[in-house]
Amino acid sequence: MSRVAVVTGGTRGIGQAISIELKKRGFRVVANYGGNDEAAIKFQTETGIPIAKWDVGDYEACVAGLKNVEEQTGPVDVLVNNAGITRDAQLHRMTPQQWNDVIRVNLTSMFNMISPVINGMRDRNYGRIINLSSMNGQKGQIGQSNYGAAKAGIIGFTRAIALENAKKGITANTVAPGYIDTEMVMAVPEKVMQVILGQIPVGRLGHSEEIAKCVAFLAGDDASFMTGATLSINGGQWFA
Repeated sequence: MSRVAVVTGGTRGIGQAISIELKKRGFRVVANYGGNDEAAIKFQTETGIPIAKWDVGDYEACVAGLKNVEEQTGPVDVLVNNAGITRDAQLHRMTPQQWNDVIRVNLTSMFNMISPVINGMRDRNYGRIINLSSMNGQKGQIGQSNYGAAKAGIIGFTRAIALENAKKGITANTVAPGYIDTEMVMAVPEKVMQVILGQIPVGRLGHSEEIAKCVAFLAGDDASFMTGATLSINGGQWFA
């Protein structure tokens, strides 16, 4: 029987591409989303991938949501933690709400999602955990102390759980994208876009499908000897 994969933030942007790629490769995918019902329903209609709505920043919601997935689809073999938000502001102007929202959704969600499924993975001696970080969690970015802290934290968190679970057939890896052609990036003014492109040695934005293919590799059996790694996919903009 094909393996079950859950993708958070899986109905839009990079998450959408990951959900589609995993389905192509034979996984039974469930795409989680947090708020945009219209986009999620459109995604489900177009792809046939089941959707499930809950807030990844809420531990009890994650427990309930994942329990429902396992009852309807099967035990979670692959977990892709992709959901994230931005609340950009330089630190001297940042509010506690902006800080807490980003840490809750981008970093605390890692614990919220993995904790309910890790014992099942350990019992079955199999699991694939792929956590989405960011180039800006590696190099830093003005106006993103909250986002950078969360995304840098993901890397350390992933390495710890990789070590804790390696002997149980579970891998945990991080993917750190650079600038990708998502709606958010494509919406920046033309002058800003030219600055961004000028900083990328390959001279273009990355494609969501390129990130998805890397995630799909980590989700498969061919990546069984890779754990605790960080794949930096940024067109040569940052080496780490």
